[in-house]
Amino acid sequence: MKSRERLALCFLAVAWCANGPIAFERAYAEEPLEFFERKVRPLLEARCFECHSQAHDINGGLRLDFRQGWEQGGDSGPAIVPGKPEESLLMSAVKWTDPDTAMPPENKLTDQEIAILETWVRMGAPDPRTGAIEKKQIGMSIEEGRAFWSYSPRGNPAAPPVNNQQWPRGSIDRFVLNKLEEQGLTPSPMASPEVLVRRLFYVLNGVPPSAEKIDEFVTQFRSDPFDAMQRMVDTLLASPQFGEAWGRHWLDVARFSESSGGGRTLLFKDSWRYRDYVIDAFNRDLPLDQFIREQLAGDLLPTESIESARSKITATAFLTLGPTNYEEQDKKQLRFDIIDEQLDTLGRAFMAQTLGCARCHDHKFDPISQSDYYAMAGIFASTRTLHNQTDNVARWIVLPLPQPPQQEAALLAHEVICSNTRKEIATAKAMVTELSKNVSAEITGAGKPIDPQSLPGIVIDQADEPGSRKVTVVGEWTHSTSVMSYVGSGYLHDGNTGKGEKTITFVPVIPKAGRYEVRLAYTHGTNRATNVPVTLLHADGEEDKVVDESKVPPIDGRFVSLGTYRFEKDGAGYVLIGTAQTDGHVIVDALQLIAEGDESSLPDMPDPAQSDQTQQAQHLHRAAVTRVTQLEKELKQLEKSGPLREMTMAVCEADQMEDTALRVRGIEKNCGPLVPRGFMQVVSDQTPSIPPGQSGRKELAEWIVSSSNPLTARVMVNRLWAWSFGAGLVRTVDNFGSTGEMPSHPELLDFLANRLIDQGWSTKKLLREMILTSTWSQMVAPPLSSDPDNRLLSHAFRRRLDAEQIRDSMLMVSGTLDLTVGGSNIAGAGDIDANDFSAQNIEYGYTYADSRRSVYTPAFRNKRLELFEVFDFGDINSSIGQRHVSTVAPQALFLMNHPFVIEQSRLAAERFLAIAPDDSARLSAAFRATLGREPTGFENRRCLEFLSTFPPDRVEGWAAMQQTLFGCIDFRYLE
Repeated sequence: MKSRERLALCFLAVAWCANGPIAFERAYAEEPLEFFERKVRPLLEARCFECHSQAHDINGGLRLDFRQGWEQGGDSGPAIVPGKPEESLLMSAVKWTDPDTAMPPENKLTDQEIAILETWVRMGAPDPRTGAIEKKQIGMSIEEGRAFWSYSPRGNPAAPPVNNQQWPRGSIDRFVLNKLEEQGLTPSPMASPEVLVRRLFYVLNGVPPSAEKIDEFVTQFRSDPFDAMQRMVDTLLASPQFGEAWGRHWLDVARFSESSGGGRTLLFKDSWRYRDYVIDAFNRDLPLDQFIREQLAGDLLPTESIESARSKITATAFLTLGPTNYEEQDKKQLRFDIIDEQLDTLGRAFMAQTLGCARCHDHKFDPISQSDYYAMAGIFASTRTLHNQTDNVARWIVLPLPQPPQQEAALLAHEVICSNTRKEIATAKAMVTELSKNVSAEITGAGKPIDPQSLPGIVIDQADEPGSRKVTVVGEWTHSTSVMSYVGSGYLHDGNTGKGEKTITFVPVIPKAGRYEVRLAYTHGTNRATNVPVTLLHADGEEDKVVDESKVPPIDGRFVSLGTYRFEKDGAGYVLIGTAQTDGHVIVDALQLIAEGDESSLPDMPDPAQSDQTQQAQHLHRAAVTRVTQLEKELKQLEKSGPLREMTMAVCEADQMEDTALRVRGIEKNCGPLVPRGFMQVVSDQTPSIPPGQSGRKELAEWIVSSSNPLTARVMVNRLWAWSFGAGLVRTVDNFGSTGEMPSHPELLDFLANRLIDQGWSTKKLLREMILTSTWSQMVAPPLSSDPDNRLLSHAFRRRLDAEQIRDSMLMVSGTLDLTVGGSNIAGAGDIDANDFSAQNIEYGYTYADSRRSVYTPAFRNKRLELFEVFDFGDINSSIGQRHVSTVAPQALFLMNHPFVIEQSRLAAERFLAIAPDDSARLSAAFRATLGREPTGFENRRCLEFLSTFPPDRVEGWAAMQQTLFGCIDFRYLE
């Protein structure tokens, strides 16, 4: 953009910001004390208390078992400077900055553990442990808990009396007005129809209204406001875009992602089915109790149809979507961590409970015992989440989806063909192995290895001069002679351990410059790695190859060709075989280089004296190798071209049901007594009966949605209220414990919870009732000194649009929003194995180029769309019911400079130039599409003055004008 345009744009943006609202509603983030209890306290107990607590000898005078201990510090002074990890002695010690003060002295904390402490200190080191603790304490007994508001049975409150009989439209308004009148306050007036229709569209559908919809609503509103509201609410609830907007809310709670996260992130290429399940569930108003049942135990529920079965199996992906390090080599720890994540997520999502805080000890604040935690952990220990947890890289479960009979028959027929082909391949490979022995026996004598000197070309055996220039071995490799047809004295394998730490490098001595075919020898087998990385250095550069050692080597059953390359005489060159991220045993036998066109390097012609039997054995061997190659190609083509069975991420019952041992201090290896499977005692005295041979997931789901459970209905209606109004009746929507906030209207919360249950757990019915209240229709007003946080709901909340709403609105204004519903939206995901290395490249190198609604934008854990990053997209590593909202400089810079905003501004400019005859009409269209209203007289005058500095009908001027509207605060905020 030219400097004049940029200056004009900046001027207009500043003018709008100066005249726009500057008050922002309070944002509610995760509680710092919760972070301490869940992450920091267990770490201190496990790694620091042995030397720095009252229960043990205190080293250096420093105690870390209560707050005053680290505040006062030890011999060197205070251990922590809250908010400043770089100035804190504790951080210097755990990072081993000074060897004299390194702690723990013999076993350094992991990078992850250090990061936890650094985050805690940067947060200000929140620590509730006041006073020296001599005995174990819990925050609340079961009896005390049952008297706490969230654990006590729901009441059955009637709508209270009010003085102003004209304002309430129903019981909800009476609860709100009663509180206001008690404080001598009055509600704000109803917002204008232009404000209300924009608010309705964004809250219910997540996109702005068209100019036609605005006009239609305003006309009806002037005739009958309540009838206009009813009609529009019903229309928006029936729109397929309702499920996309409200499904996105739940996807935050479900920590939905399309990758596993971590260093080697794995692609969840089937997780989109869960996203579509959630959207469909909201669109068809699936009762919320059934919605919960299906996500916890859909595979165990009765089904009415094939579609019902598909939906319920897919729903259980809820339990598999968490961030997971599938490369964890301690498989018991991996399983334990997955169970912990599942418990923490379901606790927050359905009951607003921080169950994870009871992993290491009784909950320090809430009536949740460590036994409660492990009683529920046993349910998920009896649930199968991992497909092959003993592999180097474990995998999640994917299950086949039921198909209609005709499709199922076609799939079965195709699977039979593929199965038969695999059997043929196995038979052919067995024949190759047997013939390899025969050939070896004929040439060298039975049971003898192949002499490297009998092979043509340059041959380097792995045992040839070990440690010399020819062969360099890094790491511990195992010598073996288990499989015949090896070269020299045997071969080496990596033992399928120490991945990335072991390599073997061959350095050939080239006697004559030229082109050489490079061959690698290995013994194949089913337990061999399929992805052995090989790096070649030759005269023209470096080449990376991948060898599948599970397949028969195509050259005489011994060698595979790595290609033909140019080498200089005595020049630099090598072949390096690695083990990093390989999925099986890596085998290294020998290297062979054969000069191109050098007849002396070719295999010797058959000796006339050689027996016919030897020649026949060699011929049969080559034919068998060719057959294997041919069959593998056929299988690959069959798998690619035939009908594919649809798969979904899911869980299922484990083969063996088991109660779980309580873990002392939450450490997987520190097993205490077995805890029978069960649920939170504070909610029920009765231990539910779990039938023999079942995990208890179905019983857990029924317990959670039971009308006698005081938590679930309250939590769900509070979520609906927060997503409708902008803040919950309980502001801490994910924490109904003692460290959360109290409800502002406890009677209203119980009234709504009862209403939800009485109306069959219908989301749409309750939403309709909420939004058609006078409370929801109020206008935004300045905060009151007597109620600065608007807890009494005397006015509407001003809300910033979500990141998705900002993007979708820009696409809609420019006329490019693609409203295609459902399906995978990750380009290239369908062509790869989800666990293939190339899956990482899809995430890290992903280009976000589509214009579909943002709920379908790929949600990766290690990479995020820039607009989402800047405008506070949800943290998909944990369950969150309400996003943090920030106001930072990069947001304004993004709107001024990002190519996406500039491109959408240009497209919108072209659109408005084409649909309106003059500048005034175009300006009206731009304002109505972007801000949902006509420009004021001042805005109209200034904009036309700005446009007059450009030649008539110039796209550049209108694009700059449109980008200014996108940068306007009225675009990003709902009144």
